[in-house]
Amino acid sequence: MKRLSDVMNHVGVYRMWQAPFAEKKLYPVRQHNDIRKARRVLDVGCGPGTNTDYFNHSEYLGLDLNQSYVDYARLRSGREFVVTDVCSYEPPPDIRYDFILVNSFFHHIDDENSFRILAKLKDLLSEDGHVHILDLVMPKSLSVARLLARLDRGDFARSLEKWQSLILVNFEPVIIEPYPLTAFGITLWNMFYFKGRARK
Repeated sequence: MKRLSDVMNHVGVYRMWQAPFAEKKLYPVRQHNDIRKARRVLDVGCGPGTNTDYFNHSEYLGLDLNQSYVDYARLRSGREFVVTDVCSYEPPPDIRYDFILVNSFFHHIDDENSFRILAKLKDLLSEDGHVHILDLVMPKSLSVARLLARLDRGDFARSLEKWQSLILVNFEPVIIEPYPLTAFGITLWNMFYFKGRARK
């Protein structure tokens, strides 16, 4: 697993692996939202800028811990990216985000740190804003999707019920939607989309 993680840290390998599924992954976000109306976007765990082009009309900031991902994203898109842990990120006092995107990030993070990050995201969200979380669901039964989830370099794929128990502490649900990522008629990954408002 360590070797796979090291390989995926290479920008070219990561993009080649993600490219066929990038648009399919974001399908529920685009289906349920007019993302052209997003004013200020925070892309958490942005990787090498995979999602950036969807937000050309918006003020955009991507956060990631991987320096090579961020260097590539800056070069490719000319947008703003910061190398940081989201819990250490402090925006200017008057800045909050109406569209926070967290795409395939939390399955790399244990429960304790996921709670910390979600609490931080709640504080970064504007009053009229929403958090949008896409992530990997661990299937209950034996399947190709379960095998691929176990082989993933993230160690914390969870059941849909577990995802909800993590997220609902800080966010009220607007949409919770499971969906498959498929190729050649086979479900390769089970995913979910969560759209929510900050709890008062």
